[in-house]
Amino acid sequence: METSASAIPNGRQPRAGAPGPQDITKLIVRTAMKDRAAFDLLYRYTSAKLFGVCLRVLNDRAEAEEALQEVFVKIWMKADRFAISDLSPISWLVAVARNHAIDRIRQRRQASVDIDEALDIADPSPGPEAMVAASGEAQRIHSCLDELEKDRAEAVRGAYLRGESYTELAERYRVPLNTMRTWLRRSLLKLRECLER
Repeated sequence: METSASAIPNGRQPRAGAPGPQDITKLIVRTAMKDRAAFDLLYRYTSAKLFGVCLRVLNDRAEAEEALQEVFVKIWMKADRFAISDLSPISWLVAVARNHAIDRIRQRRQASVDIDEALDIADPSPGPEAMVAASGEAQRIHSCLDELEKDRAEAVRGAYLRGESYTELAERYRVPLNTMRTWLRRSLLKLRECLER
């Protein structure tokens, strides 16, 4: 099948040959910064492989096509999470696709649960004792956060309570992205130590 410049958004042709891991990494990072051109290239370079992953798991072409679109929505929304993974860029993308396809299978199974079984499910809302325990746990977490350096504690709150991306936090604190990752990783270890006391 021939590909004309007009068939590709903005008339840009992908570079000759398959992109390397560094190219894919750059595209994921630029996607985390909401760069649509990078996202388009990432889709062009990786969609065939990720479609294959979805198809293998779901074993249904139409459902795999639908899942692939949802996978790329997830990638667009969560590209900043690649930064904290230890996976290669392709491994991370494949994991996102595989996990999403598996989630779709689980949803299928849940939807087919007999209605009588659904009626037997207990009220999932926490009882009074659980609410008091959760309140105490929240207090412990906040007091442990207070033990961290002020900027580290604020970065943790930004990343894990307000959903800010690592890139946004790195820019705000004027540190490299890897430094921000290190801050957050070490802060989480200190929090765990504090909570285990």
